[in-house]
Amino acid sequence: MKNDLFELPIPTRDGRFTARYSGKGLAEMDFPKVGRASPRAAKQNGVPATISRWHRATETALKNILAGRTAKNLPPLDLTGGTEFQQAVWRELRKISPGQTRSYGEIAQAIGKARAVRAVGGACGANPIPVLVPCHRVLAAHGKIGGFGGGLDWKRRLLAREGVSL
Repeated sequence: MKNDLFELPIPTRDGRFTARYSGKGLAEMDFPKVGRASPRAAKQNGVPATISRWHRATETALKNILAGRTAKNLPPLDLTGGTEFQQAVWRELRKISPGQTRSYGEIAQAIGKARAVRAVGGACGANPIPVLVPCHRVLAAHGKIGGFGGGLDWKRRLLAREGVSL
């Protein structure tokens, strides 16, 4: 598969998400109407069985999260496009349960970089797999909403579906 990504749509009631897979797993996902062109996206003639299986898992996980439920089985996630610091942040984000939130400061502390609050925000903004790597569950200090790559409406919507009121 070289360095190409297989790009596949995920239709939901909330719009069409786009998922991109490397040979290691789900590497990127875009919100509806937020899509970014990926120079590595391959034109598919045939999707390998492994990627089809990963895509079914991605679709099920995404739809569960969009419905406010826990995603039980995630596909393998390929987060190798991030720096070591970003990957540490993304691993920590995956520990936040649905309906729970953490602050950027709490994430910084949890990864042993208590003073790197702004860098944690940058890592959240660079998250290539939003929703499944739940950066929407991270808030600014004092419970303020902060930013979100998919837009603040999406962040509010995802948190509300998980029972979080802001």
